[in-house]
Amino acid sequence: MDRAIPKEVKRKEQRKRIIKYAIIGLVLIGLISLLISWLKPSVYRKDLLFSTVDVGMIEVSVSASGKVVPAFEEIINSPITTRLLEVYRKGGDSVDVGTPILKLDLQSVETDYKKLLDEEQLRRYKLDQLKVNNHTKLMKYEMEIKVSAMKLDRMEVELRNEYYLDSLGAGTTDNVRQAELSYNVAQLEYERLKQEYQNEKEVMAAELKVQELEFDIFRKSLAETKRTFEDAQIRSPRKAILTYINNQVGARVSQGEQVAIISDLSHFKLEGEIADTYSDRISAGSRAMVKVGNEMLEGVVSSVTPMSKNGVISFTVHLNEDNHERLRSGLKTDIYVMNMVKEDVMRIANGYYYIGKGEYDLFVLTGENEIVKRKVHLGDSNFEFVEVVSGLQPGDKVVINDMSSYRSKAKLKVQ
Repeated sequence: MDRAIPKEVKRKEQRKRIIKYAIIGLVLIGLISLLISWLKPSVYRKDLLFSTVDVGMIEVSVSASGKVVPAFEEIINSPITTRLLEVYRKGGDSVDVGTPILKLDLQSVETDYKKLLDEEQLRRYKLDQLKVNNHTKLMKYEMEIKVSAMKLDRMEVELRNEYYLDSLGAGTTDNVRQAELSYNVAQLEYERLKQEYQNEKEVMAAELKVQELEFDIFRKSLAETKRTFEDAQIRSPRKAILTYINNQVGARVSQGEQVAIISDLSHFKLEGEIADTYSDRISAGSRAMVKVGNEMLEGVVSSVTPMSKNGVISFTVHLNEDNHERLRSGLKTDIYVMNMVKEDVMRIANGYYYIGKGEYDLFVLTGENEIVKRKVHLGDSNFEFVEVVSGLQPGDKVVINDMSSYRSKAKLKVQ
């Protein structure tokens, strides 16, 4: 009996040791699993931005850089070479139509203008004098023609009388011949005067037209000088904001030199630039979307430069809402110009990951709280969507934020 008890105790101790080792093993397995799980690369779900693949339409666009500029901007240049005498406004001031901006030295221009006014008056007097002289000469010719016509009539009467006397036998042949000669001479004199009158009239009319034409040319030159004189009195041509002014009083300014700029800062447009390789995908009338901060503004391409400069072509976009509160002169923007529509294509949301057509390594969410890297071929895009050519299926959830720090990982755990 005493021997049986130690055996039972030994068996119990062995079972306890087995249970103890089993528990220790389970604990070690759990710790190892936790360690493996802890060492496995992972990301937080809150840091990920997912896009679900769906099927729909993509209005394909090309992206360009743009800059917000005033819808209206006018550069005011000096019309003459002179000095700057006074400045009445400063940059940023609001100006109305006719508001004085600055004053130029106009003494020499004013003197020349007054001389031309005097010359205009002199030319007018000469033209009036020519008209009076022409009228006088023509009146003289008309009187001589009338006198000649009266002489011709008298000669005709005398010739008839000689014919009559000769028929009665009371006249002579010599008298008849003399009367005929006198009549023919008077008739030739009358015709000569009439022809001279007509010739002189045409010459006078031509000369008068020349003088009037020269006077009109002079008056146009005078009007140009007057306009230059008035423009030299620098005033605002419209209601706007003075965005630049030359405030160097006493400085010499050359003809055509910029002295001020006025802009309408209540309405804006976009000046865009794009590589000339995309010149066939942008044209006047194309729909455009402009990204200003987090907002998208719609517009239309109004013009495209016909020539490339340094591999870039420029274009202008007029906005539907050109007075939007987010618009500021000089603000840099992204412009998306639409040029084609694709129906029933797989698509995902656009993001910084997309840099053009080609193959990408994108992380796709699996059902095990894990994202797995997958080769995906992407096609065309617009500001909102990117076309999926292959590598994904509708319903797949794709990470679209920047994952460049995990480019060496094939899969990541999502926590």
